[in-house]
Amino acid sequence: MADILLLAAHPDLAQSHITHTLLDAAKACADQRIEVRDLYRLYPDYAIDVAAEQRALEGARMLVMLHPLHWYGMPALLKLWIDEVLRFGWAYGPGGQALRGKDLWLATSAGGSVEAYSANGHHGHPVETFLLPYERTAHLCGMRWLPPLVLHGAHRVADTEIEAHALNFAHRLQSYPAWTGGLQIEPEPDVPIDERPPLFSSLDGESQ
Repeated sequence: MADILLLAAHPDLAQSHITHTLLDAAKACADQRIEVRDLYRLYPDYAIDVAAEQRALEGARMLVMLHPLHWYGMPALLKLWIDEVLRFGWAYGPGGQALRGKDLWLATSAGGSVEAYSANGHHGHPVETFLLPYERTAHLCGMRWLPPLVLHGAHRVADTEIEAHALNFAHRLQSYPAWTGGLQIEPEPDVPIDERPPLFSSLDGESQ
């Protein structure tokens, strides 16, 4: 079973240059230890097979999320994937041990430059500020949050730089976990039942 699970999430992959290039690089080096799942191809109707996704996660040592930044965050289908797959009692909270000790790594691209993502730049904050929900999700699930791989200036970067970025991405996949040494996981206490995020079913008046 694959020990690296790569979730690609691009709403229009055919029109993508950076995400498509990184995904191709991952597939080119893919072997039995890497499973690539293109969420928008698998679930064009947004009907996620939760059991299948949880099975894929159980065998993985590292979860990789590959997508461009959309309005300072993740594409809608990936957010839905987190809402439905990372369930209370399975991924976090009392009895939620399924992801504990695994790694979470984000590979993303942003249209703005490094300068634009700064305190004095157009976006007012460094890009790491906008990635805090990913880090907290990892921490809540007992996962280790790895330093993200971010390509800035996505609309202006040269093809040679994109290719070098893709090679670096593929090398990280192939050499995992050698480059992750020394990063520690801080244990997350159990989440009280009355403080857990509500599930979609609760909006319909059903039990959570």
